[in-house]
Amino acid sequence: MGRGGRRPGEPIYLRRHIMALTGAVALPIVAVHVYKLLFGPPSFDTLLLIVIITSILAGLGLHVLFRSSAQNEP
Repeated sequence: MGRGGRRPGEPIYLRRHIMALTGAVALPIVAVHVYKLLFGPPSFDTLLLIVIITSILAGLGLHVLFRSSAQNEP
């Protein structure tokens, strides 16, 4: 292990990774509040659909954005 280096397999947590993960976790909550502002209180089914769709899209976005940094790991 060199100066300031990491051991192989040790995860990297850069500031941009943490911010993107925080955004992906907060996105379903924000989406529900935006829906409430625009259309009124949602039913449970609508609420569940909003959360599932935004979570899947956020997960796919994280995968696309950070796939290359994960592939470059030793």
